[in-house]
Amino acid sequence: MSPRKASSITLAAVVLAGCGTATAENPPGGRWSAIHPPRLTRAVVWAVGDGADGGDDGKRLVRRIRRGHPDWFLYLGDVYEGRNLAQYKRHYARVYGSLVRITAPTPGNHEWPAHHKGYDPYWARAKGVKPPAYYAFSLAGWRIISLNSEIVHSTSSRQVRWLRRELRRRHGTCTLAYWHRPRYSAGIVHGDQRDMAPVWNAVRGRAALVLNGHEHDMQRMRPRDGTTELVDGAGGHERYPLDHDYKGLAFGDASHYGALRLVLRPGSATFAFVTAKGRKLDSGRVGCRR
Repeated sequence: MSPRKASSITLAAVVLAGCGTATAENPPGGRWSAIHPPRLTRAVVWAVGDGADGGDDGKRLVRRIRRGHPDWFLYLGDVYEGRNLAQYKRHYARVYGSLVRITAPTPGNHEWPAHHKGYDPYWARAKGVKPPAYYAFSLAGWRIISLNSEIVHSTSSRQVRWLRRELRRRHGTCTLAYWHRPRYSAGIVHGDQRDMAPVWNAVRGRAALVLNGHEHDMQRMRPRDGTTELVDGAGGHERYPLDHDYKGLAFGDASHYGALRLVLRPGSATFAFVTAKGRKLDSGRVGCRR
């Protein structure tokens, strides 16, 4: 939705769609047997959210991603609209359907309230197995953890307890965690998602990378306790302005549609924000302890 429309949303709707505590964890998290990433020592991973509306801007960005020869694709949430299977086919599949075999999704606030009618059946049909609410897998020496910002995520929640156990199994920091709504954001429309603090506190200093969507722009935050947060909700569904004076913002762009390209290797990851036309806006390297 546009910033103009956002001002007219009722408080109740913001609590329901924004805080992510309205629905229970169903099914619980763990391993998704449908996720079969290749065994690689170097993997090209693309990630973006907030672009599945069936529109041309998202389609142009997907063509760029495909030209980048992805080994894996992370969809960072939000389908406009994704309230049922027909809408998923019309709005998600028309844009990202060609990447479905290599996709590991996380849900956004737009589709999760009706996930039993849209998100769950779409991914069950696409992958053959119903998706768990959150899950983890390994790729190129990294542990990849897909979390769910739209279900209960308090400190004592089942999801955060599972996350802590998952992190304790790994003694290093070569972990990439991703979910939809960012804990820290320079976006003017949504801004900081303070309710995500329990999830952030669990991964802080234990995961080298955190990826989020929700804000329709691109952001790179300065590392916090060794964890770098990258936000990319510039998938093609409008753009949201940024507060460039936001403390902690190292890079921000609200003028382009673009996706995040990562190259994962044991012990390191390189990243770049790339526009639909192929222009590299920002890039860097993140090391991790194996």
